[in-house]
Amino acid sequence: MNKVISLQQDIKDHLKEIVFNLGYNAENLNILLEEPKEKVNGDYSTNLAMLLTKIAKKQPKLIANEIVDRFNKDKYYVSKIDIAGPGFINFYMDNNYLTTVISEIINANENYGKNNQDNPIKINVEFVSANPTGDLHLGHARGAAIGDSLCRILTVAGFVVTREYYVNDAGNQIHNLALSTIARYEQQLGIDTPVPENGYHGTDIIDIAKSLFEKYGDMYKEDSKERYDLFRKYAKEYELEKIKKDLSNFRVEFDIWSSEQKLYDDNRVIKAIEKLAEKGYIYEFEGATWFKSTAFGDDKDRVLRKSDKSLTYLTPDIAYHIDKLERGYDKLINILGADHHGYIPRLKASIECLTGENDKLEALIIQMVRLIKNGEEYKMSKRSGKALTIRDLIEEVGIDAVRYFFAMRSPDSQMDFDIDLATSQSNDNPVYYAQYAHARISSIFRQAEEKNLNYKVSEQYLEVNSDKAYDLLKKLSEFPKFIVEAANKRAPHRITHYIYELASVFHSFYNAEKVINEENIEKTSQLLALVKATQITLKNALELIGVSAPDKM
Repeated sequence: MNKVISLQQDIKDHLKEIVFNLGYNAENLNILLEEPKEKVNGDYSTNLAMLLTKIAKKQPKLIANEIVDRFNKDKYYVSKIDIAGPGFINFYMDNNYLTTVISEIINANENYGKNNQDNPIKINVEFVSANPTGDLHLGHARGAAIGDSLCRILTVAGFVVTREYYVNDAGNQIHNLALSTIARYEQQLGIDTPVPENGYHGTDIIDIAKSLFEKYGDMYKEDSKERYDLFRKYAKEYELEKIKKDLSNFRVEFDIWSSEQKLYDDNRVIKAIEKLAEKGYIYEFEGATWFKSTAFGDDKDRVLRKSDKSLTYLTPDIAYHIDKLERGYDKLINILGADHHGYIPRLKASIECLTGENDKLEALIIQMVRLIKNGEEYKMSKRSGKALTIRDLIEEVGIDAVRYFFAMRSPDSQMDFDIDLATSQSNDNPVYYAQYAHARISSIFRQAEEKNLNYKVSEQYLEVNSDKAYDLLKKLSEFPKFIVEAANKRAPHRITHYIYELASVFHSFYNAEKVINEENIEKTSQLLALVKATQITLKNALELIGVSAPDKM
């Protein structure tokens, strides 16, 4: 924890000590120390006196005076305290203490903002998990950006994070993929075989068939189980490799790729029903096997095995989550599409049944994305005539803009993605605005290098003393707090808010302050140190959402 953040906590602890010494028995007192909207009201303000009126049986102003009289201003870098309104206590800080963050950031460098936990929680984050039957679309892209950003944030916040992709390779989709591939292969042989009604008609299936024809010729002209198994496996791996490549290009990597089919092969799906039965929450009705999920908050009980003995989609999903639990994770986070909203209660019910914990599984729902171009909804791809894929969007907008724009909205809100704004080189474009701040800093250091000037790390920065510099220092000191909040609230968009605020405060500082002044070398070196701290923090923040920090624009 940096000195600025710890000082806020120290002030709150000192206030608690004062309240105790005054004899006011206020257990579980939650002292708020907030930044007033208007600077005239100080750097921090608390409503503590009003909270104590019932306990002290005094007017809040009298209580506020008692507190102020006992407050050690020198120890906590407070230059002035006043009492405002009905009893607010306003603290005006001696802002020289803020400069301690400069050396802290420079010394930590890429580690600034990282939090080390003594006993870190192990978290499994599953996201994207699209069927390996075609291209990733915009919903998958948004889920990938939010999921990867969350994993980066959680890791920096001190959690042990595993990124997982669940490959649905055992259902009807893969069966239809195999049949579609067989049809296209037979067409390569000159056989007029139609693609099945529920098959896949994309050009990638034709490419798969061509590849199989080039490799095997007419060896698999005749129908056989060997052909089916081979083509099914080949097509699935082809599509999965394409997904992996697209995600890697999008700066998204996974630690584990779990196979649904392997759950069946290892007999784990049937064992899932047995585990629920051991808990006493399985019953038979009308020939079907039911899970009594209503005992755990679901709106109705769920079928796991139908009367024809086929399994529902829920059953292998329960088996999959049992597998994750057995791997020792403390918390499971699933990032799912909007169409899964009604599916979550039954899955959470199964986890609670097995673990006795109702918060073991968290689900983040990713709402739909609507593309806007020229003020209108933009649906069509200029190449395929179908919905835009992640590749199409990256080509049109660029990785940085796609990553930033998807990260800057809360996942549970529907999103209009403005292509014109995302590609504009103006301050209205938040990613351009942030990256331009970093490029501007790099330009400052190029100018400094030409003049043989550099920053220095020291204990004091007495020349860093303007209001704009103090604003920038405060914003730099808040970075670790923003990371913890974004991690705990599962909210990557809080980091984009911080990035924009930091860029804004820096631009304001730059416009007000002459950083390079050859007539005052000492002040220049100290201001360059502040600028270096800003560059490090901005780059670290952009890294959390998978966005680059360019040196030139």
